[in-house]
This record gives sequence, C-alpha cells and structure tokens, in this order.
Amino acid sequence: MNEKEKTTETFKPYIPAEKITPEFTVTSVIMGVLLAIIFGAANAYLGLRVGMTVSASIPAAVISMGVIRVIMRKDSVLESNIVQTVGSAGESLAAGAIFTMPVLFLWAKEGITDTPSLVTISLIALCGGILGVLFMVPLRNALIVKEHGILPYPEGTACAEVLLAGEEGGASAKTVFMGMGLAALFKFVVDGLKIIPGVITAPIKALKTELSAEVYPALVGVGYICGAKISSYMFAGGILGWFVLIPAIVTFGGDTILYPGTDTIANMYAAGGAGAIWSSYIRYIGAGMVAAGGIISLVKSLPLIVTTFVEAVKGMKGGTGNGSKRTEQDLDMRFVGIGVLIIAFLIWILPMIPVSLLGAFLIVIFGFFFGAVSSRMVGLV
Repeated sequence: MNEKEKTTETFKPYIPAEKITPEFTVTSVIMGVLLAIIFGAANAYLGLRVGMTVSASIPAAVISMGVIRVIMRKDSVLESNIVQTVGSAGESLAAGAIFTMPVLFLWAKEGITDTPSLVTISLIALCGGILGVLFMVPLRNALIVKEHGILPYPEGTACAEVLLAGEEGGASAKTVFMGMGLAALFKFVVDGLKIIPGVITAPIKALKTELSAEVYPALVGVGYICGAKISSYMFAGGILGWFVLIPAIVTFGGDTILYPGTDTIANMYAAGGAGAIWSSYIRYIGAGMVAAGGIISLVKSLPLIVTTFVEAVKGMKGGTGNGSKRTEQDLDMRFVGIGVLIIAFLIWILPMIPVSLLGAFLIVIFGFFFGAVSSRMVGLV
C-alpha cells in the first residue's frame, strides 16, 4: 500500500465523532494543570541532567485513568485524554525552556548580558508556549488528518493504548501499574539506597577513551519509547564520539592548543581524561550535528509549511473552517492570526524580553518553520 492510499483510509475514532460525551470539564482541566506542573518540574530536572526529557503523556494517561475511572468511578476516556494532553503540555514547555534558555546564563557568565530573572524566564516560556499552541491549529489538519496512516505517532499511539487499557480494565490495567511500581522501586534502589551506582565508568587507556553508562530507569524508558531505530542512532553517535573522535583528537592533536581549551590537548587528557575532551570539543561537534539535522528537516518540510500557510490564509478569509463533527472542530483561523500578532507585539513591547520589532517578527516566522519541523518529527519518533 503506497502513501497516497494510506492517506485515503477512513479513520474511525474510538468514540464516534457524532457522540457527545464529557471531555473538556473542570475535573480534566484541574487534573491536567496539576500534572503539568509536576511533570514540567520533573522533566526540567531530567533534561538538564541527562540532556533528554521523557514525555509526560503516558504517565499522565495512567494517572488520569486511575483517578477518573478507578477512584471517581467515571467512564470517560475523553476526559482522561484531556488530562494527558494538558499534563504533557507542562513537559513540552519545560523542554523548550531547558534546551534554549541556558544560553542566556552562559552569556551572563561571559558578561555579554545580565542573568535572566524568574520573571523573564516565565514570560519567554509563556509567550513561546501560547505561540506554539496557536501554530498547532493549522498544523493539526496538515499533519494528523491529511497524513493519517503515513506518520505513525508512536508515542501518541502508546498513550491511546494505555487509555484503552483502562477502559478494558483487568489484566491490561494491572500491567501498566505493575510497570510503574517496578520503575519506582528501581529508582529508589539506585538514587535512594545507592546500592547500585548511578553512573558506571571504565577507562580504556589503550584507546585513550572511556566507557561510561548511566543506570537510570528514565533512560531505559526513553529508549523503549523511542524504539530500536532511534535508539540505535543515539548509540551510534555515542560510539562515534567516544571511540572514534576522542581517540583521534588525543592521538593526532596532542600538542595542539585549540579553543575553547586553554592548554594542550595532551595535558587536558592527562588531567581530566576523556571527559575533558568531550566537554571541550565533542559536545560542540554534537551541537553542529543537531543544527545540521534541523536544517535538513526544515528543507524537507518546506512543501508542508507552504501548504499549511496557504490553507491558514484561506481559513482567515473564508471563516472558521469548523466541521459539524466533534473531531473536525478547530479554532477560528482569524482568532489564531490575531493571537499570533498579539504575542508578537508582547514579545516586542515587554521590557523583560529585550527583542526589537524585527526580532519579534523573525521569532514568529522561524517559530512557525521549526514548529512544523518538530511536529513532523514527533509524528515519526
């Protein structure tokens, strides 16, 4: 079956589109907000520590399933879906902050700018979060509706299966909660009792490098959720950095003083081992690879971006574009356009965000570009 045939498949939601059941309720919103705060804080810590975050969608789905169905005795899978959607927003916002705003602290350390205040960080995150939600309105139709059957959305599919397991009850739900218990126990043994070291490192002097691994349930979960293919890419990158690039840098550049290092590479290796070479050189190579991957993805997504933008403009001229069915309802595109302009104006006018009018305009344009790229990557990964 080719991609065109896949897109023409008729999608049948678990809850029929014509059926109206409780969904956007006070219970779902309050639970979602509480989970967003909790998982946002947890993922901010995890992301700053290991460089990756774990989506809150699945654990939020498990918790909402337990509270709404088991404790409150309510049969409402759509309410649970709202809870996991709102809860996962906290994790997404935390990821967007911790992967970008540390540069402000690095600049402040070098005297380029002032250290950002809590108010500045909050306003930047708020404006970016609202802007991202507004951009997702036209992208929903392009990425989820039109590419149904092409983009697998593995994590979204897993989250849906968790919610359906709660609807079915019995052994399916027990398996989910058993996994949570085992993960919590393992985490307690590693970080609580410290019976097992969190990081295991073995220097390999013959290769002028070291083999290091962190023993954390969160990392195991990340690998399982991402799947063997994506995990193999990350593993290959680790092998390339630690067993190819670091030995090559130490072997062939031992007498070289290369920025940002202030001493010869040989002396840096003698003092700090392979970790010193990684901190000074390899992580910058990795950042360049990430940037290159983002540019390549952006180029590949240009047709989608153009199509989505054209349809959004048509929606502003032609009305709301809402369907009569529950699954076809969107925000009015004129409301989306006005919202984007308001956010751009706030970014420009707020004194806590030192951005010019041109800067605010570029933030909106490139925000839409990279929003489309990252949204498509979510559909694949």
